[in-house]
Amino acid sequence: MNNGIEYSIIIPVYNEEKVIKEAYKQITKVLAETGKQSEIIFIDDGSSDNTQNLLKNIAKNNEKIKLLILSRNFGQQAAISAGLEKASGKAIIYMDADLQDPPKVILEMIKKWKDGYDVVYGKRIERKGENIIKKLSASIFYRLLKKMAGYDFPVDVGEFRLIDRKVAEALKKFREKNRYVRGLISWLGFRQTEVEYIRDERAAGETKYTTAKMIKLSLDAITSFTYAPLKLAMYFGFFISGISFIYLLVVLYQGLFTKSTVAGWASITAINLFFNGIVLIILGIYGEYIGRIYEEAKDRPLYIVSESVGFKEKENQ
Repeated sequence: MNNGIEYSIIIPVYNEEKVIKEAYKQITKVLAETGKQSEIIFIDDGSSDNTQNLLKNIAKNNEKIKLLILSRNFGQQAAISAGLEKASGKAIIYMDADLQDPPKVILEMIKKWKDGYDVVYGKRIERKGENIIKKLSASIFYRLLKKMAGYDFPVDVGEFRLIDRKVAEALKKFREKNRYVRGLISWLGFRQTEVEYIRDERAAGETKYTTAKMIKLSLDAITSFTYAPLKLAMYFGFFISGISFIYLLVVLYQGLFTKSTVAGWASITAINLFFNGIVLIILGIYGEYIGRIYEEAKDRPLYIVSESVGFKEKENQ
């Protein structure tokens, strides 16, 4: 039920006690400028610091603030999905709490939405506070994924975006566990556009996206939207087999028609190690896909809510 709410803001948080009050302040100020009824849904993704208590106090003093507390850390993608299930606005914006994505950009997104666009994503034209390695790796990844997926993936964008209610309803139909939300929205289609902005440094605290989490998100993106790695493994296998066959012919020729022989076992050992390594890499790619099939087959819940604050009884059912 909409209850007259025009805009819903979804904010997944994890150990953000140093920045959460400032994020609340800035986002509330921006929403006030719209002159429309709105709500902010914070999803605490298993924080171990004082974030939960701060959010409870904020929700207690403002009826527009709602809070979902997950039973443990399920990850950003699951937290966003939890917020989407509860959001009731005609337009839904989701963003991080670290203020790297400036809240004032929300007003530009709303303008595009009023112009008739169903999805408005924020495109980063500059990323402050990030080293060259992270910027370069992100740039390569986005373009590689777009190439492998075979359809239009916007590059240089993150989770910061606005989606129309009908897009959110379509997104709810996806129940896959290892999800990549921004990819799912691109796959859905609808009328999409971008808003360019400069991404700021974190307002406070440290990034929660470790290298391991970035790698997992990348794997989720690749395995969810393309089986190109499997095809590459097959092509590479054929290529290596071809090289091996040619080498076998060379060895047979040397043994039958020349007196040239390979002295020692060094070259044989090196070749065996090389090909065994290739086989293990290919098996690892297969295993990654099989493991994800196993996760889907178990059909466990995407997340578990341990507590909700600010939602009416019907919304919690």
